[in-house]
Amino acid sequence: MNNTINSNQSSNNASSLVTEKIAASLKQRHRKEMRFRWLGRMAVGLGFFLVISLIGDIVYKAIPAFHQHWVKLDINYDQKWLGITDESEESLKNASYRKVLRQSVYQAFPDVDGRRDKKKLFQLFSTNAEFTIEDFLIENPDQLNKTASVWLRLDDDVDTYLKDKPIPGEAGARINANQAVWIQSLQKSDRIEKRFNIDFFTSGDSREPELAGVKGAFMGTILTMLVTLALSFPLGVAAALYLEEFAPRNRWTDIIEVNINNLAAVPSIIFGLLGLAVIINMFGLPRSAPLVGGIVLSLMTLPTIIIASRASIKAVPPSIREAALGVGASKMQTAFGHVLPMAMPGILTGTIIGMAQALGETAPLLMIGMVAFIVDVPANITDAATVLPVQIFLWADSPERAFLAKTSAAILVLLSFLLVMNVSAAILRNKFENK
Repeated sequence: MNNTINSNQSSNNASSLVTEKIAASLKQRHRKEMRFRWLGRMAVGLGFFLVISLIGDIVYKAIPAFHQHWVKLDINYDQKWLGITDESEESLKNASYRKVLRQSVYQAFPDVDGRRDKKKLFQLFSTNAEFTIEDFLIENPDQLNKTASVWLRLDDDVDTYLKDKPIPGEAGARINANQAVWIQSLQKSDRIEKRFNIDFFTSGDSREPELAGVKGAFMGTILTMLVTLALSFPLGVAAALYLEEFAPRNRWTDIIEVNINNLAAVPSIIFGLLGLAVIINMFGLPRSAPLVGGIVLSLMTLPTIIIASRASIKAVPPSIREAALGVGASKMQTAFGHVLPMAMPGILTGTIIGMAQALGETAPLLMIGMVAFIVDVPANITDAATVLPVQIFLWADSPERAFLAKTSAAILVLLSFLLVMNVSAAILRNKFENK
């Protein structure tokens, strides 16, 4: 009897020990899972914080680029200063507006004396000011030999100085004490006005920060991306469809697949060297053209689109092919009428990734000359052009302080373009998924 009781107690002790071990193991496992969850949440939170901080910093630095200071100046369109003898349109176009501007500035500040001070006074105004007063007179020829109030851009140094909200009369980084006093007098007379800088979106590049805009680079980006999409999408999808649905499984197919995978890892500058050596030097296509840029980016984007398209086509259930073939469809009809539409959402995802990668590329475009300083806005794919990433690179390398804000603003334009492109592709992808 005692032996039975002792045996029961031993078994109970053993089971309680096992239960305690299991409970301790479960607690330890739960603690590990909880720690992993918190580490995951912290990683996600840190990622969001870094992204938001980066975008916030870019937006903060870009804000000054979206507004600009103008000054109202009384321009005396004296015929003698203009150096013309008649009022014809041809004479007005060939008149000396720089002299008119200079004399009108000196009249506005009669107390300024000395060659050096007059030079500093004239530097308050943008180099584009003489063209502004020229356009005003050509549009209003009745103002000849009269005085008219014309709004002119201020120089980028003055514009930056005013955006920094200086103490009245205090010199700035590139503004001396006399210039600060003259700016203050213009402010007191309500002749300085801050306006939205619409020219940033409607003008091309310029050496002068107050005149520089992103329209040329933006149009160059659109044209380059259109060429890239027109070449890489049909070629990539066709290649993927052939390799998955029609190509025989042999050594040559394996070599092609290995080369496609290797091309996806080739540095982008290699494609730029290929474009320079083959597309430009051998075929004689124009440098700095969106056509050449689009071809180079297409070569770089093709492997990504092919790999993603093949994976999407391979994911289509075999029953779809068997059902189509069972009702009498040919292999071609099955591939294009059933397999390809079902694989299209995944194909569009791969295309989005490839196009987004191409949109941010700079190195291959530098090799084909799209780093050149180009003022004119391109009208077609053979015109000289640059793209937004290259424009950002050029402005970031400029010494003028005003280009810092322009650089950040151009980054926002590039991100907005990428967002619109991705949203459009996502809408198409969802439409194919619903269908």
